[in-house]
Amino acid sequence: MFSHFGRALRALAAIAALCAATAPASAHEGHDHGEQPAVSAGVLPRGETDSNAFEIVAVVRGDHLEIHIDRFATNEPVKGAIVEVETPDGSVKATENADGTYRLPAPWVAKNDRADLIFTVTAGDATDILPMTIQTARAPAQSAVQANADQSEHIGRNSILLALGGLLTGVLLTAIALRGRRAAALVVILAAFTGIRDTYAHEGHDGHGHEEDKAQVAINIVSGERAQRLADGTVFVPKTVQRIFALRTLIAEQAKHKKITELPGRIIPDPNASGYVQSAVGGRLSAPPDGFPRLGTRVKQGDILGYVTPPIQAIDVSDMRQRQGELDQQISIVERRFARYEQLAPSGAISRTQLEDTRLELEGLRDRRASIERASRREPEALIAPVAGIIAEGSAVAGQIVQPSSVVFNIIDPARLWVEALSFESFEPSQGARASTYTGRNYDLIYRGTGFADRSQSVPMHFAVTGDTAGLRAGQFLTVLVATDETKEGLAVPRSSVVRGSNGQDFVYEHVTPERFVPRSVRTEPLDGDRVLIVSGIASGKRVVSQGADLLDHVR
Repeated sequence: MFSHFGRALRALAAIAALCAATAPASAHEGHDHGEQPAVSAGVLPRGETDSNAFEIVAVVRGDHLEIHIDRFATNEPVKGAIVEVETPDGSVKATENADGTYRLPAPWVAKNDRADLIFTVTAGDATDILPMTIQTARAPAQSAVQANADQSEHIGRNSILLALGGLLTGVLLTAIALRGRRAAALVVILAAFTGIRDTYAHEGHDGHGHEEDKAQVAINIVSGERAQRLADGTVFVPKTVQRIFALRTLIAEQAKHKKITELPGRIIPDPNASGYVQSAVGGRLSAPPDGFPRLGTRVKQGDILGYVTPPIQAIDVSDMRQRQGELDQQISIVERRFARYEQLAPSGAISRTQLEDTRLELEGLRDRRASIERASRREPEALIAPVAGIIAEGSAVAGQIVQPSSVVFNIIDPARLWVEALSFESFEPSQGARASTYTGRNYDLIYRGTGFADRSQSVPMHFAVTGDTAGLRAGQFLTVLVATDETKEGLAVPRSSVVRGSNGQDFVYEHVTPERFVPRSVRTEPLDGDRVLIVSGIASGKRVVSQGADLLDHVR
């Protein structure tokens, strides 16, 4: 029994050696830890070059070159240029496409693995000559794809070998149990290795269909391009994607700028172009013939916006009725006296003067009676617009009771608005100021004056908004940027250049090569409504992304 067991162990060791001969060699393929390519194998063969005026990227697409020409400083596409290229087949002129790129026939791509080109670009008054070298061979890219495919293939192969090894172990143990039925065990082992050979053939070593599939996968991967963030944090963005992102750059220059102070502010109406409509007496509201004006209605100075009818108290009514009774009695007495004097006047018993005095007394009593009658009806007070503008506030309702000095309507001229900012130090702006809303819109301001009242350790400063005031409303909060005489040195870039990272750190993207962008951590200070000042983190003269930086930040 022990002899059979020893033979089984020797057979098992031989099988393990066979598995080791096939598995380990393939397990390490495709894991080269040496120098890795900067971008994935999906990037098409290309060449790039630049000068102080232009930067060029030429991409091999089949039998022609797709040429992208941009301004070096701004990354703006150059359209309408004359492009002549010295190629291995001689001088060839590129033609412009509708999308702003240029096309150059390149039959020499299939003949050479490397091509040295010389571009002559004429755009407007600028002419430049730029050399370029293109590695046109696709072998490196295809090898990388092939290595990935082989790696997956060997992983599957190893799994099969491990499964067959377990099966063979079970067969050998069965053979030991049968004690001597070695012929059956050998038959099973040979059948298993025959299956392994068939598996290898099925995986593509004896056939052609699977190899063709892998070649097609390699072509599909190589033919597509996308923006990608590399292991070192650099962002690779093909020129085609840059056109979609509309990326723009500028050359950041070191300069001195006036220091800017940020102040909290809010919109207030111009005191010379706004007003309140208030009731001088308490009473009941009533509408004019055209009704109460709605919110947003434009009114003119002097328009009647409503009426206030004062109420009459009960005690006032009693007093007026008593006074009316007394006046009615006096009027009746004077009327009879005046009638008697009129009869005696012709005979000379009554002088003309007495008759006239009695008539005047009667008229006076009647006037007093009429005034009391009018007072009982109480004339309503007209609510008149003090300025021209729009109804910004008001909720008048017919029959509503208002108190004296109540604000019934608030009228504002939307074209004449001011900004009230709160400053914690007393200073006078050396120049104008700017206001910035939370949406990033900016407005120019003119300084009007500074108060001396203490508002929670601050003083108010007033500015007038110049230009278009669309989008502003009274009471809206914003940030006021005021320039002072103090100067600060740094790089001025648009606010859109600065991106806030997940850790709260600000950074900008430097355009290092035509298709590569590197994030740089920076320290910034506010400069004005459109720009910030980079104090440290990037050197002067570097190209900084001024438009589309937030899109680069989302590239993974």
